[in-house]
Amino acid sequence: MSLSVAVAGASGYAGGELLRLLALHPELEVRTVTAHANAGQPLVSVHPNLRSLASLTFQETTAEVLAGHDVVFLALPHGHSGGIAAQLADDVLVVDAGADHRLEAAADWLQYYGTEHAGTWPYGMPELILADGGRQRRELRAARRIAVPGCNATAVTLAAAPGIASGVIDPTGLVSVLAVGSSGAGRAAKTHLLASELTGSATPYGVGGTHRHIPEIAQNLRNAGAGEVLHSFTPVLVPMSRGILATVTAPLVGDATAEQVRGAWLSAYGDERFVYVLPAGAFPRTADVLGSNSVHIGVGVDEAARRVVMIAAIDNLGKGTAGAAIQSANIALGFDEQLGLPVDGVAP
Repeated sequence: MSLSVAVAGASGYAGGELLRLLALHPELEVRTVTAHANAGQPLVSVHPNLRSLASLTFQETTAEVLAGHDVVFLALPHGHSGGIAAQLADDVLVVDAGADHRLEAAADWLQYYGTEHAGTWPYGMPELILADGGRQRRELRAARRIAVPGCNATAVTLAAAPGIASGVIDPTGLVSVLAVGSSGAGRAAKTHLLASELTGSATPYGVGGTHRHIPEIAQNLRNAGAGEVLHSFTPVLVPMSRGILATVTAPLVGDATAEQVRGAWLSAYGDERFVYVLPAGAFPRTADVLGSNSVHIGVGVDEAARRVVMIAAIDNLGKGTAGAAIQSANIALGFDEQLGLPVDGVAP
């Protein structure tokens, strides 16, 4: 018998992607969807692409509505998950696709979000290398609470962590520039997200160390073995609906060859089903991962600058949010990690 699922915040882009993937999951059945402004409306009035879930209607987002399900996915704005989750039974698997439970340090949360910290849950990035050589997926087995990573944090972390763990890059000299699709800014109507504002333009945001994914990335890289992390992080909004291309560079440590450097990434991800290290000289495109839970990574060495260049492509709504949530839930529930998740992108 399938496990019952509720998705809170199901009217947004992340909630819609969760529903799209869950609709094809053989062991999970979406029975309840909730929203705020759209409560009372049919699901397909907001997500007309989800015809298989046309019988569902958005309900109010309350703990009472979410209670009684085996799995609850929270796709809510930051600051809204903690209170709801605290009212749900301990034996329910709650997967928070928002930011509330990602950070380990309350001081980091206060600095970047400005409210009281809701606490820390097991972090839903199964492939994250840990300093002792293990992987983060071990922390997810049988977990009942999971914090899904931020999309930008996913791209930068998976690009850089093998270099940290192997000692071939210096984490005090990290520079990241990301091209980010507009769906990462959410579904709310905002002037700077209008087509006339986006089309033909690239717009930096969260500049100068202000972006909320910065402490999360530093936390991940410290867990991978870094001591001090100094990271210049600049996301750029570009005119595409979804996808992230993260270009990360860092000083090369020692005199390793480009082949030896690539070997660190091949060793780290050789057994991973969702992370693909491209051949030497090849670098990824966002177009190749859209609609999938895959990560494509290209690694090279800029010999003149003595820096390692790491480029990762993900779908911000897939591996960056909904895919990671379902992948982590699969592990917690004892299912095959890939169940219900595509590795193939949609092209053209």
